[in-house]
Amino acid sequence: MEPKPAPAPEPLLHLVESESLPEAEGRRIDFIWSAGMVGSLGWVFALLSVFGGVAVPVLLALTGAYVLNPLVTALERRGLRRALGTTCVFVAGLLLWVGAMLYLVPVFRDEAAKLPEFFRRASIEVVPRIEALLGVSLPELVSRRAAEMGEKASELLQSAGPTAARLVASFAGNTARFVATLLGLAVVPVLAFFFLKDYPALVERVQALLPRRAVTLVSGRFREVDEVLSAFVRGQLTVGAILSVLYVTGLSVARIDLAIVIGVLAGFGNMVPYLGTGIGVVLSLLGVLLSWQGPWQFAVVAATFIVAQAAEGLVITPRVVGEKVGLAPVAVIIAVLAFGELFGFVGILLAVPASAILKVVLRVVIQRYRKTALYLGEARSP
Repeated sequence: MEPKPAPAPEPLLHLVESESLPEAEGRRIDFIWSAGMVGSLGWVFALLSVFGGVAVPVLLALTGAYVLNPLVTALERRGLRRALGTTCVFVAGLLLWVGAMLYLVPVFRDEAAKLPEFFRRASIEVVPRIEALLGVSLPELVSRRAAEMGEKASELLQSAGPTAARLVASFAGNTARFVATLLGLAVVPVLAFFFLKDYPALVERVQALLPRRAVTLVSGRFREVDEVLSAFVRGQLTVGAILSVLYVTGLSVARIDLAIVIGVLAGFGNMVPYLGTGIGVVLSLLGVLLSWQGPWQFAVVAATFIVAQAAEGLVITPRVVGEKVGLAPVAVIIAVLAFGELFGFVGILLAVPASAILKVVLRVVIQRYRKTALYLGEARSP
């Protein structure tokens, strides 16, 4: 019989006995940790703003390693060495990515080519269809504004391709910047591979730097952050993928143009509450009006969104994903708007993860504050 592989080393957290710190010391440690987390977020955004060419590839590589780490850890627990498990996960991910790109890129290209005509037809045909269905005439102002909006959207989409081409040409003209960007993108998989392979060692080294009396408490705080972040990064991406499949399937059954584009927007747009569903419903209704084949299309579209939302709330999130990020819908919307205004597109991408971290920090600070003499109204001992 082959000898069993040596078990993975226990995290440093389990090597330190859990100790009950005095409240004053625990509060001081928590406040220092909270300030450190807020400062770290500030450093991340500062580095992205100043050294984006270097910081973005590293951030993407760390994100990839963080997302894939559970798969490699599961293989490691089954007896596969960490390096071999990392290689297997990377090869499988690469094959899936290449296959998806070979299928999706032509589909999205063809769908995107239909968008200008889709909005042009919407500006001309939607209002008459609504009037015919309702049996009433809409005000002239509504018809005129609908036509103007449709024409503007069509013109914008028609000009998007040449504009993007000019931007790419202008960017490529700056040879040094173009080469640096290509090198940055090319190095992301390499960095992600090594980050993923050495993920337990990196965590162990960080824990080894913590003061011994604070290691249990601080490790627990990082575990809270990990739970919230994993719920967003892994959970919401899983929810978005499943919802996209449900939406695309239902809209395709309804024989709506741009079913794939609308389904993917609605599915992954679900990360921002109400945004994905709202966009999907509006575009689906426009698609029904432009490809009218009978009332059954309305019924199929309505059933698609009702079933998908019910499945998301009752099955997908509780059974497949578990707890969500734990942020109120209003908080997510405000975070996206605020971080987008401050940091642009990168701010929009990092808005919810940053807000999730800040939520844990705020919860820790409030917990500690509620144990202070100031909150309890207790007199301090002389």
